Amino acid sequence: MNAPYADGATLGVLGLLAAMEQGDLTSAALVDALIARTEAAATLNCYVEFDAEGLRRQAREADARRARGQRRPLLGIPIALKDSIQALGLACGDGTRALHGRRCRSDAELVRRLRGAGALISGKLGMHELAIGITNNNAVTGAVRNPWDPTRIPGGSSGGAGAAVAARLIPAAIGTDTGGSVRVPAALCGVSGFRPTVGRVSGAGLAPIATTRDTAGPLARGVADLALLDGVLSGDTSALVVPRLAELRLGIPQSHFWDGLDRDVAGLAEQALSTLRSAGAQLVPIPLPGVAAASDEVGFVIVMHEFVRDMQAYLAQQGDCIELAELLAQVQSRDVKAIVEPLARGEFVSESDYRKALATRARLQSMYAGAFAESAVDALVFPTTPAVAARIGEDDFFRLGGRMLPTFPTFIRNTDPGSNAGLPGLSLPLGLVSGLPVGLALDGPAGSDRRLLAIGAAIEAVLPPMPAPPGPEGIPEA
Repeated sequence: MNAPYADGATLGVLGLLAAMEQGDLTSAALVDALIARTEAAATLNCYVEFDAEGLRRQAREADARRARGQRRPLLGIPIALKDSIQALGLACGDGTRALHGRRCRSDAELVRRLRGAGALISGKLGMHELAIGITNNNAVTGAVRNPWDPTRIPGGSSGGAGAAVAARLIPAAIGTDTGGSVRVPAALCGVSGFRPTVGRVSGAGLAPIATTRDTAGPLARGVADLALLDGVLSGDTSALVVPRLAELRLGIPQSHFWDGLDRDVAGLAEQALSTLRSAGAQLVPIPLPGVAAASDEVGFVIVMHEFVRDMQAYLAQQGDCIELAELLAQVQSRDVKAIVEPLARGEFVSESDYRKALATRARLQSMYAGAFAESAVDALVFPTTPAVAARIGEDDFFRLGGRMLPTFPTFIRNTDPGSNAGLPGLSLPLGLVSGLPVGLALDGPAGSDRRLLAIGAAIEAVLPPMPAPPGPEGIPEA
């Protein structure tokens, strides 16, 4: 075995596949290294369930399959799952007490696809309770810690996924994104994250928030890995045709998305725009009037209405006789409890208000479609979050630019509008501000997923490479 591939922790998915194909690395050796790193990084609290022996068994089977000449897109690659995604043999706790530790009777459809592609399932990752929040300061399973600074949040709600991929505990993970829950942790942990167009990836076997807005999506350390995973999850394996930057028109929103940013975050993002401009990309100002206001009218109303409907249906499918009222009564995280308490009291969003929100959503989608068509831009570009990671415990408010701002809505303010419109979205790592990662977001027209990933690959190529975080004391060097 060649020294550069001694444990594989430095490699992404495609690099690992190449090393295995060349005989420089086995899945078993990779898994042993990742298990050692995971144990050393236990204080990050990335996993709520880690199946080390099951992972070793899967790796041995993958190596045997490869030795027999079998090939699959992800053969021998460990993948970790957010705790809201069902996987046979593991629990699907959705980060909440009423479901914590309850074993799954079947795989989610996306997990079935991953296994069919040869992936190994390593375990379940920590998340914000019920996926309703972005700090991952979970009162049931504990706070997930950002590997760049363990006193900071990893983002959420797929925070365990962002932290585990960044800390090199796993080459890739699958999260879910309703308002930013893949892209926010990707940005705050310094990795890449992709939210597909709603409906592109099956939601069967996923604990829901709101099916109009929910989608699963991958986190990894590069766009090429995201594209491979997207192909497995969605079935769309069309080749990425990576454009030259000189061929691209990139829209720069003139309101909301670039307003009220942390000064250093803004500076790093503007430096990235300068790099893109110098590389030949056309940067086109896009007004987007009314998008933020329309999004605000849509998101919370749809979530509060559909959560009741969709979670009731999900619980009924599980056959565990847990009622929605019992689930809500056992919510432990203070910020989530404050959001769901009206539902626990029977104060539901009316059907008429829900229909109004859906009508506003249709108008929001038309706004986006019109903006893309009229300006002929390939993607919109903006900072993924307005600030670097807040401190753990700043669940309600944090300081930004000398002001105390509400944590949850502030961190999703840039990712939520595209989510409400059902658009595909991508977050790329930009670099560090005071030792903490910053992300650059791209939103594309609905259904432009492979094109958006190709654009992301072109942009990624001119951005500075993202280093690995230092990791907690005692973790093997990556």
